This record gives sequence, C-alpha cells and structure tokens, in this order.
Amino acid sequence: MSFLITKKEADHADKYMLVVSYTLQAILFVSFIISLFQKSWLNAIAIVGIIVMTFLPKIIRKSAKVYLPVEFDLFAIIFIFMTIFLGNVHLYYTKFWWWDVLLHSSSGFLLGLGGFLLMYILNAEPRAHVKMKPGFVAIFGFAFALAFGALWEIFEYAMDANFGTNMQRSGLQDTMWDLIVDALGALVVTILGYFYIRKGQFLLFDRMIHRFVEKNPKLFRKVQGRFK
Repeated sequence: MSFLITKKEADHADKYMLVVSYTLQAILFVSFIISLFQKSWLNAIAIVGIIVMTFLPKIIRKSAKVYLPVEFDLFAIIFIFMTIFLGNVHLYYTKFWWWDVLLHSSSGFLLGLGGFLLMYILNAEPRAHVKMKPGFVAIFGFAFALAFGALWEIFEYAMDANFGTNMQRSGLQDTMWDLIVDALGALVVTILGYFYIRKGQFLLFDRMIHRFVEKNPKLFRKVQGRFK
C-alpha cells in the first residue's frame, strides 16, 4: 500500500479503502488484457486512459508534495470507474435509465464536498485573514457544485453540436434533470456541512479536514478553534 500512502499514515479504515481502490484498478487492468485479446483496440485505449486517471490523487500527492487523505483515492477511483468504465465502455447509460441520475447526484455530492472543504480550510487558516459565517461556507459548497455541473452541461452541448455525439440524450429535459440531481446531491453536503460547522464531529468531514490540515504543516498552521 506504500505506493499510495505511507504505512505510518494508514489506519485500519485507510487500509480497507485502499483494498477497494486496488480491487477496482485490478478489474480495469484485467479488462485491458481482455480487450487486447479480443482486439478491441478502442476499448483498450479507453481503459488505459481510465487507469491513468485513477492515479491522479497519487500524482498530485507526489508532484505537489501534499498529503491527501485516502478518501480522495477511493472517491476518485469509484467515480471514474462508474462514469467512464461502466457508463461509457460498458454502456450502462443506455442499459440503465437511472445510471445517469445516480452519477450526477454523486458528482453533486462530491463537488459540494470539495467546495465545502476548500472554504472550511481557508476560513480556518489564520494567514488567509478571512472569517465567514457557517451558512456562507455551506452555501459556497452548494454553488461550487452547481457551477461545475453547469460547465459539464455546456461541454455536453458543445460536443453534441460540434461532433455529432448524443451526450444530451433528450436535449433540454436531460440537461435540466442533470442539474436538478446535481443540486440535490450538493444540497445534502450543504446541510451536513452546516451542521458539522455548528456542532462539530461528523465522521467524513472531521476525518478528512483534520488529517489534511494536520499532515500539511507547510500549507497550514495548526487550527486552534472552530467557527464562532
């Protein structure tokens, strides 16, 4: 497990998450080998790209010399696996009508989480000279997710208009439902994040925030207190 995170940094929960991550990567590798034997060259190339993408957290960790909690690896790999490998390569978007809804709500949740963590850490860092209310931090996470959701819909429209793809399967209706489920996923994070700031101690937030701050002393000084 040391090529993703050092053993000293990995607790039992980390190890379980890494096992899941490695399992999914192993499935991708086996699928790549099968594609080569079947001479499915396009699938093979796509799977190689997917495998490379699953190593993005490791690349960031090594190149930027920043500690990233193992949750980043797990979330990134699962999302890439479900979106590109199952969704596009294995046509889950066509086979299951709810697949697109599931992934858009999940992306809204993950992007909302990313926006919330960004603002929470910025707010808690004394050198930033910024102090925001809990409600604003939570709302930023919501807006952050919706902004990326809107950019993705613009990308889908551009692909369909210029390259003849069918990413917006039912046009405006598909776009609006995608944005709605993005918003619902982000709303869940907004609510959980708000109560985390107000009450403290909430599993995922607490674990990721404090380990990120504590293990990156060059980026952050130790946080002495919570929001007032």
